[in-house]
Amino acid sequence: MIQTYTKSAGAVVALALAFHSPAGFAQQSPNGEWFVPGQSHPAAAPPAARPGPRALAAPTGGLGSIPLTEGPADQAAGLPPLKVELPPAPEIPPIPKGQATPAAIVGILSVPDVLRISTAYQAAYKELNARGQKLNEDAQKEQAALRDLGQTFAAERGKLSPEQIRTKEKEIQERATDAQRRFGERNRIIQEAGQYVMMQINRTMEQVAQQVALSRGINLVLNRAQILGTTADFDLTPAVADVLNKALPSVIVPPDGISPMAMAPPAPAPGTAPATGGAAPAASEPAPAAATAAATPAKPPQKR
Repeated sequence: MIQTYTKSAGAVVALALAFHSPAGFAQQSPNGEWFVPGQSHPAAAPPAARPGPRALAAPTGGLGSIPLTEGPADQAAGLPPLKVELPPAPEIPPIPKGQATPAAIVGILSVPDVLRISTAYQAAYKELNARGQKLNEDAQKEQAALRDLGQTFAAERGKLSPEQIRTKEKEIQERATDAQRRFGERNRIIQEAGQYVMMQINRTMEQVAQQVALSRGINLVLNRAQILGTTADFDLTPAVADVLNKALPSVIVPPDGISPMAMAPPAPAPGTAPATGGAAPAASEPAPAAATAAATPAKPPQKR
């Protein structure tokens, strides 16, 4: 049974060592590498699944990237090339001449630098980082308690009857399993809170970037992480960060222990009518508990 306990306690130890603060949530929010100002973009959804926990680190990357593959799709998927004869190719009809694409006027944006300046991001980072550290401390305490419990059981094993041994083994196993479940649930909620925060920041930051670009006559904004070099003349980062702090000085962080999925929908903003007949919000895009400057207002009634 000592081996059984060791495996159970070891799982809690591994869980405790794996827990991390959600400092990396900036990298987890999906976002394109470019956009054309003036076009609407759907609200970013949180990732469907999260990889293993990452170490605590300040944001160093963008909000994400569009997965691109080089070469045929079968090679990208790791499959051998398919050697077959294809059916006859269709005839491409002539395409009439259309309007020429305007000349590209490029601006550069560094998302990590915007986040370092963002008061909303920094405040949320501090709060969620503290929750992650508290989770680590609690997991380590439970790890120590399980270790002491196992040592005590090993010392008293010779004095116990077979039935008492089985009962004690079951108690230790159940406690270790319950610890894994509880700490895993807390970690999941912290990660979801980080995604929820980034959804708010990402939505407003993209709108701000579009407005800044339009104000300068820019029709194409590129991520600076994808640029080998540029000059300050193209850099929109300072202007975007300044406007973002004014438009979104803070974001809603779900209460500790509460998943954003369980939060109540926002109340309608003053002076707006509740939307009717629209589609219900997706489950992967939870709404904040109260309306804020970052919340998307309800659609105003049509003028007659």
